Amino acid sequence: MAKLVFIRHGQSEWNLSNLFTGWVDVNLSEQGVAEAQAAGEKIKAAGIEFDQAYTSVLTRAIKTLHYALEGSDQLWVPEIKSWRLNERHYGALQGQNKAEAAEQFGEDQVLVWRRSYDTLPPLLSASDEGSAANDRRYADLDPKAIPGGENLKVTLERVIPFWEDEIAPKLLEGKNVIVAAHGNSLRALTKYIENISDADIMGVEMATGEPVVYDLDDKLNIVSKIKL
Repeated sequence: MAKLVFIRHGQSEWNLSNLFTGWVDVNLSEQGVAEAQAAGEKIKAAGIEFDQAYTSVLTRAIKTLHYALEGSDQLWVPEIKSWRLNERHYGALQGQNKAEAAEQFGEDQVLVWRRSYDTLPPLLSASDEGSAANDRRYADLDPKAIPGGENLKVTLERVIPFWEDEIAPKLLEGKNVIVAAHGNSLRALTKYIENISDADIMGVEMATGEPVVYDLDDKLNIVSKIKL
């Protein structure tokens, strides 16, 4: 039986400021660091040992992984970073205050952009300020793969190939895996492995810095799920 642990990054500086973040690379807040360190202590107390770690290419997730591994005395565990585990891209909303966006566009519209499974936010073009097209992290990608904005459905479509090619094979070998990523990339994976409906996933939240632990059988069926 393999263990799979999901952990959303600790509170970021933009979470604290109530800003849409997406692919913008912001750091952890002081509280976020404390949350990530506490996650490592909880993992250690639970006696969970990892064989492989995965994270996105965004600082807040990478640091959360490192704090969690350090806190559980496992900083040596091999890790792979992938843009496919990045947060959902919020398009032209990135950098906007969520409350101010609600005043500008209406609370109902902003709620649809935030929580709808298949409604896209206002998009960025490759030439817009804030586009990831000129970021070194994505220099080797086909420009068509760099989004101008995503909903959860599109996020799921980019995350699942990484699950199938990288994460699932490790679990099928009986390896224990930790994935430190983001609220929406982890919601997408949660939807997939728990077979959650398009409607019900709208109500699923991922708390910052909270390890979610799955026990999986040899066919990757969920045997148990707990939150530390």
